Amino acid sequence: MSAKQKGKATLKNVEGKVQEAAGNVTEDPEDQAEGKIKQAEASAQHTVENAKDAVKKQIDKH
Repeated sequence: MSAKQKGKATLKNVEGKVQEAAGNVTEDPEDQAEGKIKQAEASAQHTVENAKDAVKKQIDKH
């Protein structure tokens, strides 16, 4: 996983956690949902990057 993409995904995950927590404190369901969405997007980004790394590793073996 490229460091730049990993950093972006990690930052998005942290932003999502903070937004969800703020929504929990203020009892704002919109902030809660948006925070969870950001976390899901970050997870998807990590999955894509991990898949790219796996493919690259297989190509490099051959």
